[in-house]
Amino acid sequence: MPFRPVTSEKLSSAVVRQVEELILRGILSPGKRLPSERELAERLGVSRPSLRDAIAQLQERGLLSAKASAGVFVSDSLESGFSPALAELFARHDEAAIDYIAFRRDMEGLAAERAARLASDTDLAVISAIFTKIKDAPDNQPADQAAALDAQFHMAIIEASHNVVMLHMMRAMYDLLRGGVFYNRQIMFKQQTKRAELMDQHRAIHDALMARDAPAARAAVETHLTYVERALLDQQRTARHEDVARQRLDQELGN
Repeated sequence: MPFRPVTSEKLSSAVVRQVEELILRGILSPGKRLPSERELAERLGVSRPSLRDAIAQLQERGLLSAKASAGVFVSDSLESGFSPALAELFARHDEAAIDYIAFRRDMEGLAAERAARLASDTDLAVISAIFTKIKDAPDNQPADQAAALDAQFHMAIIEASHNVVMLHMMRAMYDLLRGGVFYNRQIMFKQQTKRAELMDQHRAIHDALMARDAPAARAAVETHLTYVERALLDQQRTARHEDVARQRLDQELGN
């Protein structure tokens, strides 16, 4: 018969499982500092020796790391899904940036569709709160802050899709984007005309999600990222034209 004796779970094993689930679901993100040992033991309702045992197991699995005099953190290594050599290769080739946007369009369109169907009311409240920050931002908001809010908005939609594989994969993709591997996304946020267009696109995404209209949410994301792709192609074309113009100027000046 397929029955086995029932055994009570060690407290440390229960702690390990809970922390793993929080990391898997993206609630504990890479670089996040855990509460102090005393506070965490109290929150979990376990002894400090049981907690230490759990933390040691999680460190062995590469999920947590300890920093001297700073505490215990979720491992930074969980954030990057690409080797430095591959990231540098992407940065040297324009086609990688176009493929990146195409990949985002497919994945984020699916994420928006799933979020419209599967997100909880609280998930939608988070998305709406971030959208409000974007909408209420002053016209002179620094480009880096506008770009950060944009990424936060998109990641909230991915989180609301409730697919943990997609969540961690897209976090790795956004880590490359924040590092400027594919293109300088802040350029778009320096131009008021583009900011206005991006605002309208974000509003369309937001409104479709609030209405739980899955096809409209997917279409709005795809329209937005097609616009981003076109803007990137324009940036690349302008850069090439500028390079040629500088060569002509050097020729005229006899350099």
